[in-house]
Amino acid sequence: MNWINSIVRPKIRDLWKKREVPENLWIKCPETGEMVFHRDLEANLWVIPNSGHHMRIPARKRLESFFDEGQYTRVKTPDVQADPLRFRDNKRYSERMKEARSKTGEEEAIHVAQGKVNGVDITAAVQDFSFVGGSLGMAVGEAILAGMLKAVEDGTPFVMFAASGGARMQEGILSLMQMPRTTVGIQMLREAGLPYIVVLTNPTTGGVSASYAMLGDVQIAEPGAQIGFAGRRVIEQTVREKLPDDFQTAEYLLDHGMIDMVVPRQQMKDTVSRICSILMKREVELPHMALEAPAEPEPEPAVEVEPDEPADKPERDRNSRLRFIFPARCRESGMR
Repeated sequence: MNWINSIVRPKIRDLWKKREVPENLWIKCPETGEMVFHRDLEANLWVIPNSGHHMRIPARKRLESFFDEGQYTRVKTPDVQADPLRFRDNKRYSERMKEARSKTGEEEAIHVAQGKVNGVDITAAVQDFSFVGGSLGMAVGEAILAGMLKAVEDGTPFVMFAASGGARMQEGILSLMQMPRTTVGIQMLREAGLPYIVVLTNPTTGGVSASYAMLGDVQIAEPGAQIGFAGRRVIEQTVREKLPDDFQTAEYLLDHGMIDMVVPRQQMKDTVSRICSILMKREVELPHMALEAPAEPEPEPAVEVEPDEPADKPERDRNSRLRFIFPARCRESGMR
């Protein structure tokens, strides 16, 4: 009976065991509630196929989808002091940074890289919202400035993918000082005659939207991205008015002239490369548009045209009536 205990019973127990299924296999659309398999979502650049809702995409995946064949070179960024203010609230700032690094596998909330986009050399910076909300601290400011200096050195456009909740409060005034420092970097790009393109993603708020995220030569946004400075509730309490439902969305800002265009993620690569080529005065291959040939007009039905009546027809008709009424007199007078 040992075979029952050693073989049969374990198999029966396995049938009743609850199988562990990873939680991230299916992604729920925030708008429609549709469940999408994670591989289908990744293949569509983290855009829900039916609703078109743009989910947050990891920074590394965005760089891979942006550069040709996913090939790029990381730009070396300077090291900064880890905890300059020795800040502490519920826990130490240093402990928060360790948790963020272990959770995301990244060192900071930004990636700076160089590569080709449709054959155009471009330097790009991507903020990672999953790392402490993509907040702007000394390390992020130094990385952005290093990327801009590298772009000026190599003569390439600089593309900024902004995604942040604002300045990092744990670094106090040192984080706020990154706002004017990045503005100086933008001015260096302009003096060098290099394009500075900003792509606003969801969300872009706080001190980031009050500095380098709104200073681009061309302002692009992804559909449905939340863009603003203060939060909606704070603004409603201040002005004491009900704000529109689409307030602080990319489409709302486009209607009010705050941004230049709203571009879906699948078209972002081609759009940015085309804009950079135009601003750098390079040959641009415009998208081919299938133009329909004008429809040929249908031939009009033939209309029979009666020949012109002789000029004396009315007179002849009058004479024929007279001959019918007064035949004898007409013969005597020789009327035709």
